[in-house]
Amino acid sequence: MEEMEKEITRKMTGAIQALSKEFLKVRTGRANPAILDNVLADYYGNPTPISQVGNISVPDPQMILIAPWEKNMLGEIEKAILRSDLGMTPQNDGNTIRLPVPALNEERRKEMVKQIKKYGEDAKLAIRNVRRDQNDKLKKLEKDSEISKDDAKSMTHKVQTLTDDYVNQVSNLVLEKEKELLEL
Repeated sequence: MEEMEKEITRKMTGAIQALSKEFLKVRTGRANPAILDNVLADYYGNPTPISQVGNISVPDPQMILIAPWEKNMLGEIEKAILRSDLGMTPQNDGNTIRLPVPALNEERRKEMVKQIKKYGEDAKLAIRNVRRDQNDKLKKLEKDSEISKDDAKSMTHKVQTLTDDYVNQVSNLVLEKEKELLEL
């Protein structure tokens, strides 16, 4: 039973971590290198994350600076950013690429809030799927007489408690991110 509880906790924590990673990619009007995580530049024929072809820094809250390790990558990085759905225009000075982070307008903020709420619902769904899988396992164990009815009921209650805790954590993360988006 203890092993099952550890597995549940590990899987539900994974859902929270995945949600946190998704939130890092959401553009909030502040410079954050994580928004470039899914932007792939063509590096000698291979799609490669920008972070693997250059140094990414944040010199001020409204600017991301990309210094490629090879000068011939400037154009490829610039093209990759323009192809992405970031809605940002890179500025190439021959040595580095400056990526000004525009302030978000009210309409865009509301779109972003919808997006983070969707991420939150996806995380809650993942947590509920863990609950469903564990409850199915418990029913099977009880049916096969490997655990008693009382143990199954007790563990089912524990699974529900963990599910409620993790769903509340997701709701809190969504509220924090929503507040961050709307306060700027």
